Amino acid sequence: MLDHDIAGIIGGYHPDPFRVLGPHQIDSGWEIRAFLPGAVAVDLIIGDASHTMAVIHEDGLFVWELKEHPGSYQYRIQWPDGIVQERDDPYRFPLLLSEYDLYLFAEGTNDQAYQSLGAHPVTVEGVAGTRFAVWAPNAEAVFVCTSLNHWNQRAHPMRMRNGVWELFIPGVEAGTLYKYFIRSKLNGYQVLKSDPFAFATEQPPLNASVVQGLTEYSWNDSEWMQFREQTNWLKNPVSIYEVNLESWRYGENGRPLTYDELADQLVSYVSEMNFTHIELMPVTEYPFSGSWGYQVTGYFAPTSRFGDPDGFKRFVDRCHQAGIGVILDWVPGHFPKDEHGLAVFDGTHLYEHSDPRVGEHKEWGTYTFNYGRSEIRSFLLSSVMFWLREYHLDGIRVDAVASMLYLDYQRKDGEWIPNEYGGRENLAAIDFLRKMNERTHTIPGTITIAEESTSFPLVSQPTYVGGLGFTMKWNMGWMHDMFHYFKLDPIYRKFNQTDVTFSLVYAFSENFVLPVSHDEVVHLKGSLLGKMPGDEWQKFANVRAFLGYMWSHPGKKLLFMGQEIGQYEEWDEKRQVRWELLQWDYHRNLQNLVRRLNQVLKEEAAFHEVDHEWQGFEWIDCSDIDSSVISFVRRGSRSEDEIVVVCNFTPNPRDEYRIGVPRSGTYREILNTDWSEFGGSGISAVVEGTVNAEQIYSHGREHSIALRLPPLGVVFLKMQP
Repeated sequence: MLDHDIAGIIGGYHPDPFRVLGPHQIDSGWEIRAFLPGAVAVDLIIGDASHTMAVIHEDGLFVWELKEHPGSYQYRIQWPDGIVQERDDPYRFPLLLSEYDLYLFAEGTNDQAYQSLGAHPVTVEGVAGTRFAVWAPNAEAVFVCTSLNHWNQRAHPMRMRNGVWELFIPGVEAGTLYKYFIRSKLNGYQVLKSDPFAFATEQPPLNASVVQGLTEYSWNDSEWMQFREQTNWLKNPVSIYEVNLESWRYGENGRPLTYDELADQLVSYVSEMNFTHIELMPVTEYPFSGSWGYQVTGYFAPTSRFGDPDGFKRFVDRCHQAGIGVILDWVPGHFPKDEHGLAVFDGTHLYEHSDPRVGEHKEWGTYTFNYGRSEIRSFLLSSVMFWLREYHLDGIRVDAVASMLYLDYQRKDGEWIPNEYGGRENLAAIDFLRKMNERTHTIPGTITIAEESTSFPLVSQPTYVGGLGFTMKWNMGWMHDMFHYFKLDPIYRKFNQTDVTFSLVYAFSENFVLPVSHDEVVHLKGSLLGKMPGDEWQKFANVRAFLGYMWSHPGKKLLFMGQEIGQYEEWDEKRQVRWELLQWDYHRNLQNLVRRLNQVLKEEAAFHEVDHEWQGFEWIDCSDIDSSVISFVRRGSRSEDEIVVVCNFTPNPRDEYRIGVPRSGTYREILNTDWSEFGGSGISAVVEGTVNAEQIYSHGREHSIALRLPPLGVVFLKMQP
């Protein structure tokens, strides 16, 4: 050892500790070197022999010379508190990461980087331990700090290869807490960081990573997975219940439910309500509950707030066994500035852009990923594929896609940089999203959904035609128009009828989801019920009419928790859904309606089979502005699946209201939002449930029917065979 090698090891800045520590051939044979800061004495154990190692530096550098290669050996370490430990030497083991894995990660095409980076319990040469690997190319030195080495920031220096630091530490088991201590090449920056690829973390506000392997969980969802592979979700019923796990329902003492409790209670509730999918607001680990999970620090770790990773797998498994799909809100658009997270990871803007005109979301106080950097693409691709492969999730909903697509998103003139062609589009982000969707769709039956609030073209069209490749896109325009319309006193609605009809102009330009999401029932926007005008009866009637039109409108459905029971208050993540409201008829009956709407959605092909093509919809009349009434036909792939829908958006019943129908025959009322079982006035649109079409010309059709339209009611009519 040269003096500068010793100084580098002792000082914690040596770039290649394997060049100094472990077994090394010297002129007289071999020398074993150990750096164990704080140790009082160290014995070298080779087979049955024990040798007291010489101290060559008081900070804990020990050596022993021998004639032959030692093979396997251990250290017996005596610590100042009298504790004696036996350990294998981390620096006698070979390289473990393959050159191919490192090459793919650097190329930006490795969507399984979580198999190599991060902390993995492994057995090497018969010795059990954990292999650590972290990407920090601008670090001068990186150290593994664990609860076992008392968080010593010099005890376990790592070795760098192609910007990735690795080290196998014998004896480190699953459940061990750890972080990386990073000493940067720049500006004397040094920091303790959580592992970007950690599979588990401490429960916030603590933030250490936890050693957790890719456990061999025994899944029981083969029937669901086989069904999913054969399913085209564009032609199947999709009704999504959006949930914040932390505030859906509390256990004793006001605590959130665990994953296992949610597997019992949430799964049974969603199944009873006939929803097809649960959408989870982010459960990727996040430090601050007030961010609702959208400021992610653990892109490979389910939050420890509700249990361990296997607990989350059990929850997903139970959903699948009940025939319910699970969609995860995934956040590749930005990440928080918390010191233990991705921000300024190795003393440089490694994950984010260095220029704040590209790299920061000032309104959110977060950083944006550098999508043009190949290693970032590998990181993000690996994250999304990790959840789909390892946790059997059925899809992702990508948050804030518009913030990724546009360089000037929420920026004033002069606060953003145009792309190479002078435009506002983020070309690197667009390319990443396309590649992400191409990779995710290699897993049969999975879906990707974009929360995209602009008119960016072809969001849900395949990449081979120039689209972004998402399966579906949220229809934010429909949502805003509907809320504007329903907030109005019904007397003024006739002046705004285009709010409820305009969406059909563009309804088939994308594969839309109609969302009533958490974003629309917070920050003084009011709950769904709270948006409605009138007295209490009219408020509930308006909600019923809103939902009746929503469920019959082309597009898949999404409803945020609490809206199905008519919660008065807007959502607050610090309190659970107001389940006590179900003791009152208004709320219980509204819940009955949502349950029945979901059932009809599943049973009637007209409401789900041709959701994204114009052949599935035809107006009967959208121009009766004075009455605020609209009527239309929904169709499935067969002619006998036709359903006539009539909506009266005023509190005035309308007798003998005539509409043209597609064909002659008897029409049966299959749902009426004004039925008393749903809390309505009990006015049926037809006598004794059916009405015969008459040969009276109306709305350009040879046959028509006369109805009694209920107040603030939506009626579904199906022709009898």
